[in-house]
Formats: sequence, structure tokens, C-alpha cells
Amino acid sequence: MQTIDQHATGPALAPGSRVSLRQMHLLQAPMGGTLVPGGATFRVFAPHAKALYVCGDFNNWVQDASCQMAPIGGGHWAVFIPALKDGDPYMYFVDGQGSSGYKRDPYARLLTIEPPFPKAHSVLRNPDAFPWHEAHFTPPPFNELVIYQLHVGSFDIKPGNPDGCFFDVIERVPHLASLGVNAIELLPVQEFPTTFSMGYNGTDLFSPETEYGEADEAKLKAYVDRTNAILAAAGQAPYAGADVLRHCDDQLRALIDVCHVHGIGVIFDAVYNHAGGGFDDHSIWFFDRQPTGNANDSLYFTDQGWAGGQVFAYWNADIRQFLVDNALSFYREYRIDGLRFDEVSVMDRFGGWATCQQLTSALRVEKPDAIQIAEYWPVNPWVVKDHAEGGAGFDATWGDRLREAVRGALGAAAGGASASVSMQAIADALADGSLGKRWRAVQAIENHDIVYAGRQPRVAMLADSIDPRSWYARSRSRVATGLLLTAPGIPMLFMGQELLEARPWSDTLASATEIAWAMLDSGDTVTTDFVRFVRELIALRRSRKALSGEGCAIVHVHDGNRVLAFERWVEGSDDAVMVVVSLNETAWQDYAIGFPAGGAWRLVFDSEAYEAGASSAVGREISADGPPLHGRPCSAHVAIPANGIVVYARN
Repeated sequence: MQTIDQHATGPALAPGSRVSLRQMHLLQAPMGGTLVPGGATFRVFAPHAKALYVCGDFNNWVQDASCQMAPIGGGHWAVFIPALKDGDPYMYFVDGQGSSGYKRDPYARLLTIEPPFPKAHSVLRNPDAFPWHEAHFTPPPFNELVIYQLHVGSFDIKPGNPDGCFFDVIERVPHLASLGVNAIELLPVQEFPTTFSMGYNGTDLFSPETEYGEADEAKLKAYVDRTNAILAAAGQAPYAGADVLRHCDDQLRALIDVCHVHGIGVIFDAVYNHAGGGFDDHSIWFFDRQPTGNANDSLYFTDQGWAGGQVFAYWNADIRQFLVDNALSFYREYRIDGLRFDEVSVMDRFGGWATCQQLTSALRVEKPDAIQIAEYWPVNPWVVKDHAEGGAGFDATWGDRLREAVRGALGAAAGGASASVSMQAIADALADGSLGKRWRAVQAIENHDIVYAGRQPRVAMLADSIDPRSWYARSRSRVATGLLLTAPGIPMLFMGQELLEARPWSDTLASATEIAWAMLDSGDTVTTDFVRFVRELIALRRSRKALSGEGCAIVHVHDGNRVLAFERWVEGSDDAVMVVVSLNETAWQDYAIGFPAGGAWRLVFDSEAYEAGASSAVGREISADGPPLHGRPCSAHVAIPANGIVVYARN
């Protein structure tokens, strides 16, 4: 049961004020509807309202004195209503200066399915009742993260379903665990007003999207049975029947729980640069029902628009706290392991820098091992600087330099053997240390923005637009993914990338944008070979600390030969690897490369081994006993596959 705690905020009592014990409790009540012993407290920020009521089935939706909220100062209103329980629907009735009518609770933890959105009611929930399996899951150190970004609604759609749901993702968790990723990043899962959405137009920030839940009893039972089978295979106890997971919010918790059981952290995507559009009359738009006409009177927002919605009123301390409370609720009620903050650059542009600082400070106190990732364009090193320096305080930020360099080289290589390919651009991106710590850059060559339908092609299609399953497509895609997983920074894959998916993705579902899971499930050789390549390269990254360390230096780059070599190491350690990459269509048999140390170096990864019928040279040793070369004390002759990547290690 959620109870009143030290984090609750509220207006201070005026000097000399005398209040009853119940009034004191209301002053300390958390925001929104909160179950407490004997009933529920309700608290809301509505500074311009004339009167507020809490209505529901418990009072036949009547506005009377028994459910009228009392002003408690600072624009806040509160009331305690007895005998309410988990699952009870409710709404606020707001009597404002411009209109009167119902409003959903901005802090509502869940919305009803019936009536459906946008006429949905808020629902009282007890987030502490969920039967977690992993009580103390610890996410990996930030520099060791390997992230997999996905969109719940389109990740894996079962036949006969209009879109994907949380359970569909659960059923692919064993695949993700086998792949070796240790965190998934969900595109926004908060309630949005449209039929389909990427999630960046949310309107009810505390409530998960009800379309991502399963309400049909027969389907729910089947999903829970399959989820319990996954838990059993992991040596865990089952959920005690479908009724335990009948609510959408608990189905999201189950996804996080199953991920934790499999050693995978979960990162949410938070959108605090705007909300909406598509606001309905029951939404937070003009929540305290001032006269419409001036968006600056809408309470939560300003008159500035972004991405079809409205920018939050960062100048208002209560609205800033609303955003902080929202982020904290994900940590406390869903046990997530980090947040990715959408377009922090937009927040900054509209006066939200201090809001970012407030968010990162509060979240770091709450859960310091949960990563906070910013998206800021163009990349701004100040977002990862400490508050004391004036920075925003995020742990990491999305980068685009490696992505643009790798995609540029891949597209050029697709022009044929005589095309000019800039390996130097890749080298410059690898050497970029502008963020201070190299791990602070989240690197990707595909993401939800880039490979959305109608934008840029997926890697396989970029590698060979004629046949994205050809040798050219496969081998060049291995080079691109290999660079991502051996480069400094936190690597992030996009859903389907490990399957050599060539089709774009879209939230508007169509066969032309679905992920080809059937190819994996049927054992298609091209697909399974590429999955094996990604799996074993992730395993190499996670086992070789040099690949997640800070050390990185370019050893050799030659645009004409289309060859690049770089070393990775752990500071203060002899743990080092050499990565050699070629986008040449012809193999190099004895290519001289400078090495940082003499003696034996063992081949620990060879991309050529993932071609059907190819033999593997992994384990073969070379001796770096040649003369100094490329600014290194010694050298060795190495074999580099055509369109290939090889990794050598000292031990």
C-alpha cells in the first residue's frame, strides 16, 4: 500500500495556524489519489479553481459536501474519503472560472478500459501489492551496459491482435537474454490519445498505455500461462493466476520483473519537453478550468508548442515537482533501472535547464545506480557535467558522430569497389573524447528516429539496397554492428537489428514494417547466423573489459585500402585488445599493423566465421615481433576478411 512518506511535498503552515490532526494528515498527503488505511487521500494542484470534488461509484458521481476537497494552501486541495479500495474508479469535478466538469487525476496510476479513453476514469491502485520475484535487482555499471531499444506496440504482434502488448515483449525476453543485452529501453509507454503512436504524445504521464495491456480473459490466461512457463524455465515461481495480472500497470510490472529475473535492466523513455497534443476536455489541459484562449493559463503548459503538443511551464515550481514526482514514481512503483530523457535540448530552449538539474538531483538521491540518459541535439557536453559546474547532471547522452560516420561509410561502400569510403570519419568518431568519460556517449547506428518508415534505411538495406540479404549486405552489416559493439561508449541496438532486419519500423502497423520474427523462429540460416554473430560479439564485449574501458586510440587508418585499426584497453591494466576493420571487397592476407606490445596475440573474434560454411580461425595466435609501425613499438601481419572485422587479445 502506498503510504504518506517524507518525499511528499506541500505548502507550509502559516505562522500561528491551528489545524486538526486530519488536516495535518491532508497537508502531508502525497499528490493524487493514494490508498491509506481506511480509505484514500486525494490531493491536487488547482490554484484557480473555485471548488473541487472527488466523484466515483462510491457516491454515485454526485458532487456534495462528503466528497468536497478543502483548500490547504499554495493552490493545493485535499480530502480523505473512507472505505475506498484498490481498483476503484474516480474523477475530479472541477468548478473553475471558465467552465465546470470532470478531470482525470494528473497523478492517476491507471485509467479504466470501460469507459475507454478519452472518457476513461482514473483508477486507485496499490503499487506495492505486485508479487516481485527479484527484490534487489542491481543494474550493471553504466560503462558495461548493452542496451536494446524497442517499441512495445510493434515489437512482436501476435496473429489476430491489433498491436503488440507487454506480454508480447515478455515472450521475447529469453531471446534478449540469450542475445546478451543487459538492458532494454522502452519507447514511451505512458497513455497517449491516438490509436497508434511512437509514444511521444503522452497525456497521462503516470498511467501506462491501456492498449499495451491485455483485458480479454481468454487471451490473458494464455499469456499468463506462457509467462509462467518462462519463469519456470528460469527457476522461478509462477504468478498465482491471471487475476494477479489483470490490470495493465501490473502487466508492465511483470515485464520488468521477468527482465530482472533474466538479468536485464529496464530503462523508460521520459518525455518532459512537451505533452500531447490531442488533449481532451478531461485531460490536464486547462486543468483548473480557467477561461480558454490563452495557453499560458492552461496551468501545466505555456503557449509554446513542440512536436504537436505543448511545452511544460518550467517556471512553475509545482509543475516542475509534477515532472520530478512522475520520474520518481517509475523508480519506486516499477523498479526501473534508468531513464532516457527525450529532447532535453527542447527543455533547455524553453527554460527547462533548472528542471533538468532538479530531476537529475532527485533521481540520483533516490537510485544512484540507475542511469540517466539525455538526448540533446547538437550533442552538448554540459548535459553530463555536474551541477556544481553548471551542468544538467545527466550520466550519459545520445551521440550521433559514430552513427553518421559508420552509416556514411556503409552507404559509400555500397557504391562498389571503386567508391571512395571515409574510414577517417569513423576513426575521428572513435577518438572523440569531448564528453570527458567515453562511456558517457550512448552509441547507435539504428534507432527509432533514424529507421522509422520514410526516413533512413536500416543497416542491411543501406549496405545493399538491391538485396539486403546478400553477402554484401551481411558482411557490411557485420562491420557496422561490429564497430558499434567494439567502440567506446554505451552501445544500443534497435529492435530487429540482430535479425538483419531490412524493413523500416512504424507505429502504424503494416506487414511492410513488421519485424521478421518468423525467420528466426523457423531457423532461417541467414537470420540465425547473424543473431549468432551479434550474440557472440556482445559476449566478447562483456567478457573483455577492455571493450568497455576508457582506453581507445587509433592505430592505423587508410581510406584507399578501406582499413581501420584501433586499440582498446582498461586504464591501469594490461587488459588490451586490437580491433581491425575492413570495408574492402577483397580480403587482406598479410596486412602490417602496429601493435602496442610485442609477443603473442590471439584472435578472439572473426566476423568471417559467421558465413555459412566458413571455417573459423578464432584461437589462432600471431606474434607481434615486427618492427615499429604506426607509432607503436612493434607490428604484426594480420589477415582481414573482405568486409570484415577481427579482434586480437593478449590473453
